[in-house]
Amino acid sequence: MTNRMWTRGVEWLAAAAADPRTCKWEWDHGEGIALLEAGRFWDMLSVPERLGLLTLDLLWRPSLPVPGPTLVDTASGRVGFFLPPDPAEGWVGAGLRHAGRGSWVAVPPPYRATGFLEWLVPPDGNGTLHSPGTLELALRQANGTLAVLAPLGGP
Repeated sequence: MTNRMWTRGVEWLAAAAADPRTCKWEWDHGEGIALLEAGRFWDMLSVPERLGLLTLDLLWRPSLPVPGPTLVDTASGRVGFFLPPDPAEGWVGAGLRHAGRGSWVAVPPPYRATGFLEWLVPPDGNGTLHSPGTLELALRQANGTLAVLAPLGGP
């Protein structure tokens, strides 16, 4: 990713903060994590890590657009997919958590990992997000694969 793309990614992500300037300062000089409100520019769907990593692999098909911003939280074992606000799909399923309006999401800067948070796909600065329909299909396929593999390898 080029410096220009990172700069645009920083500006795009910080725009979700109540005070973008303070957000950027926190990324550079503070703990390196900012709490950003979901629901205005994006929502986030958080899924268990194994499901999320397999889903992201499925989304990297040549026939599909490049996936939207995706964050991994290694401390809680979860992967977060950034989606358009209030997607039409009802996100229902074991282990799925939807963060929309009124929810806050901890995020590191797009240019580095911070502690247990790391971008698997950083924001590109253009506002690219995951397509809810494409994400749902990939989640269903990944869930089916994990269901088949579970008896072979445990949890």
